Amino acid sequence: MWGARRRIITTLARLRLGRRRSGSTDALLSVLPDSAMVPLQREGLDPVAELGERRAVEPVSRMKLPFGLRAWLVTGYDEAKAVLANAPAFSSDFSNLVGTVGITAEQNPGGLGFTDPPDHTRLRKLLTPEFTGHRLRRLAPRIEAIVAGQLDEMQAAAEAGERVDLVQSFALPIPSLTICELLGVPYSDRAEFQRLSTTRFDLLGGVTGSLGAISESMEYLLKIVEHQRDEPGDGLLGRLVREHGDDLSDHELAGLADGLLTGGLETTASMLALGTIVLMRHPQTREAIRESDEAVDPFVDELLRYLTVVQVAFPRFARQRVEIGGATIEEGDIVLCSLSAANRDGGLDDFDPHRPTRPHLAFGHGLHRCIGAELARMELKAAYPALVRRFPDIDLGTEPSELPFRKLSFVFGVDSLPVNLGLTAPRPTP
Repeated sequence: MWGARRRIITTLARLRLGRRRSGSTDALLSVLPDSAMVPLQREGLDPVAELGERRAVEPVSRMKLPFGLRAWLVTGYDEAKAVLANAPAFSSDFSNLVGTVGITAEQNPGGLGFTDPPDHTRLRKLLTPEFTGHRLRRLAPRIEAIVAGQLDEMQAAAEAGERVDLVQSFALPIPSLTICELLGVPYSDRAEFQRLSTTRFDLLGGVTGSLGAISESMEYLLKIVEHQRDEPGDGLLGRLVREHGDDLSDHELAGLADGLLTGGLETTASMLALGTIVLMRHPQTREAIRESDEAVDPFVDELLRYLTVVQVAFPRFARQRVEIGGATIEEGDIVLCSLSAANRDGGLDDFDPHRPTRPHLAFGHGLHRCIGAELARMELKAAYPALVRRFPDIDLGTEPSELPFRKLSFVFGVDSLPVNLGLTAPRPTP
């Protein structure tokens, strides 16, 4: 297994990994078989049919990869939970990727997603108090103000005859400003972080482009950490410096901030945009959340399951031989859990907020379940009702077939969403 990884480096050097081709992926993606791309693709809002077909036959199936790599794709719900819950048998540490497909130790983004215990346990323990209900409630008024401000800007633009893109005017600014508020990052930098976050998750820009975006954001955050060391602010970074500064290196602090910023930005932005498409397709649901706060919670929960914007969990690396779903996974094998396929298991392919469903995997599961899950829920529950109450007749501003859904991305999304606001609701007076 490890010898195969060394062979990859030599092969990729010949392929000139870093060279981009216009309108295509880089050399790495060009040598991967189409079947390896299936977990990163969609048909509209739905996972591609092949995922469901594989799940029905083999919920844990071998992936065809070059260079002698042994990898597995997990598409079944119970099987994905079993992998994600079994931290002793599966490692998430970034060191497993070093030496593979040209990845170096210097490209480690840090944070929680690519660490194992005891480092993961230590870092998560420091962050957990910041994401309790009590701490997050202090952000609620600010989130509501951010949402209202973006709605004001959208309405002003529409009244001025300008085209309204819901991604740029609503879906991106809300989580961007919220995470900047949480961390204490200057608002003036949010446009650059939106670019970096999108680039790192979109593989059509190439693997090297994705890793480059990680490096750029880390360089900036290291400067922010240096400033916080000198003058700790009131945000999360400032509190961590004041309370745990001697226990955290600059790279650890920057890695935690990077994980929260990009993880909480791109995923929530994608949910806000795609969820609005769902609302426009389901007028009864739109009317329900306009009229009743009680309808919001089940709507958001079902939407998280149905969309599952994080399509694949962080890769796991088997530490030992383990049996999952009738498959024998050997030590050193790579395991990818398709969260989008798992959340549709059991015939749950349609969107139905009235149906009681099992706990979903949109935020992952087990040790690495998203620490910012409740913050994301707060943003979604504030944004959707406010949007449809202000603009009850909101509708697509283009043909559905023209929507630019991402073609190949770990975080599924749409790059722009033109909308007609209807302007049937009066603009609130200050």
